[in-house]
Amino acid sequence: MPDAIGKGLVAREEVDLALKACSDFRKHPCKLGPILPSQVADDLCNWVQCFPVHGATIALRRGSPSLRAAEHRHGELHSTRRKCEVIPMTRPDSSSVTYLVGGGIASLAAAVFLIRDGDIPGHTITIIEESSRIGGSLDAAGNPDDGYVMRGGRMIESKYLCTYDLFSSIPTLDGSRTVTREIFDWNETMKTSSKSRLFRDGHRIDAPGFGLSESHILAIERLGLEPEQLLGRSTISDQFDPAFFQTDFWRMWCTTFAFQPWHSAAEFKRYLVRFAHMVSGFNALHGIMRTVYNQYDSMVRPLQKWLEERGVNFMLNARVTDFALIQGNEGFAVERILVEEGSCLKEIVIGDQDRVIVTLGSMTEASSLGSMDSAPKLLGKSDGGSWTLWEKIAAGHAQFGRPSNFSNHIEQSKWISFTTTLHDPTFFQLIRDLTGNVPGEGGLITFPESSWLVSIVLPHQPHFIGQPEDVQVLWGYGLFVDIPGNFVKKPMSVCTGREIMAEIIGHLRIEAHASRILDACTCIPCMMPFITSQFLPRSKGDRPQVVPEGTKNLAFIGQYCELPDDVVFTVEYSIRSAQTAVYSLLGLERKPPAVYKGQYNPLVLLEAFLALHEIGV
Repeated sequence: MPDAIGKGLVAREEVDLALKACSDFRKHPCKLGPILPSQVADDLCNWVQCFPVHGATIALRRGSPSLRAAEHRHGELHSTRRKCEVIPMTRPDSSSVTYLVGGGIASLAAAVFLIRDGDIPGHTITIIEESSRIGGSLDAAGNPDDGYVMRGGRMIESKYLCTYDLFSSIPTLDGSRTVTREIFDWNETMKTSSKSRLFRDGHRIDAPGFGLSESHILAIERLGLEPEQLLGRSTISDQFDPAFFQTDFWRMWCTTFAFQPWHSAAEFKRYLVRFAHMVSGFNALHGIMRTVYNQYDSMVRPLQKWLEERGVNFMLNARVTDFALIQGNEGFAVERILVEEGSCLKEIVIGDQDRVIVTLGSMTEASSLGSMDSAPKLLGKSDGGSWTLWEKIAAGHAQFGRPSNFSNHIEQSKWISFTTTLHDPTFFQLIRDLTGNVPGEGGLITFPESSWLVSIVLPHQPHFIGQPEDVQVLWGYGLFVDIPGNFVKKPMSVCTGREIMAEIIGHLRIEAHASRILDACTCIPCMMPFITSQFLPRSKGDRPQVVPEGTKNLAFIGQYCELPDDVVFTVEYSIRSAQTAVYSLLGLERKPPAVYKGQYNPLVLLEAFLALHEIGV
């Protein structure tokens, strides 16, 4: 047992006596002296747990009432098999420090805003990330031999004002220009203009009609005007008749943004309003923008490089398990952060002037990968730390939100994506000829007859930095993963990568080339149980404010905090939350750029009206 745990003395034969004394802890907690444990044998570690009391250390039998009482009293236990390192608040230059929990785009953006707009030294910022790499849901990994993997990518467009504000300060990896400039230059060169947004019965549908009835259009217009509070927890299916969900408007809208009929009507309304300027041209994906490479290579890596150059600390493979909160005259404050790092427990002491910014929840928590010959497993919130952490800190604090609203409905929030690496050009050449688009030009291709409602996208190649010229990568996903396929008579959720590609080949009617394609590809499916959890019906208070009422040094960022007007499941939402958090905690007299509101532009409304009615088509 490590010496650092305590300096009491208990010989092996005195264990029973020590445990008997410990059993009286609840009756006489202040009378217990330095009992344990530097010289207790290692096998004792299997059935007692050490606990600090009044400067000493006691041992309590695992599962005993005394242990449970001690847990309740002090809020944490240090395992006898772990050394607890206390990271003090004393710093060489007496600077305040900022801890960012989670290594996704929201935390990276917050670190940039702290440095750029708040004049906070980079070395006083620490990003704590549970996994081995940063980027969160904006991930991309792999190699040409084993296959590349992306869980997904977020759509971007020209009105993401916070995103472009952030990246206007971040150079590309080669330093030739800013990331914002690169994105706009690239999309001048490679404008999205789909000639095959839908692919039905083996044929492309160029600029498909919306197919909306007058009653559907009136329902859309009513929804756009109705206050959110009146929509409450209603779903999209509560607002429309069944025929609406058979229209091509719905098929294109739901696959572009990943909506399901049982998702929140309030979130659907926000999308209708936020992207009103994109309704005209939506059937050709006009206005949708892409990065040069995948978003990890094009956005996350330049951010990481910029932050590392400024001394920001990255604490990887470290899971934050809990916070200790204290309440004073100025409200709640974080006093300690508890972190598991390997076999070590760390306790980070937070000073009066320090700040803690937490990414709540995770869309991609508990993701599971399959392979060409195995299906991914369906995991749950216990297979990661983000949902558990939110549950802990929200317990007894209503202003911190209700995580169960988003984490306890996996059957309504899961779907599967897949990344396919090809070593033969046949598939890409066939898609080019069938759709009329070169890779990167067409965007999402949806198969409306698919019982999985599956879509694919062939990005411009190379999609990964360092990807060989003779290798191609595509991405796709399916929304209805528990229904048997049209060609592979199994639910997508139990399909291997080989079977998923066989289903795609069937919808394209290119079965004659199946053997050649399948022999030269690696398809890696990914099950994501929480991927659309932020779309689930919600009530006021389910999502906390970025800076909750009554908190002094704590802010929440990411997809599960409340930002009026903007839409979740976007990079923009995460970055806006980070900007809001930093400006508020630092007391800066500035605000993030206002959300673009095209619904107040008469020209936007006219173009949307004409498009919905298919006038002038």
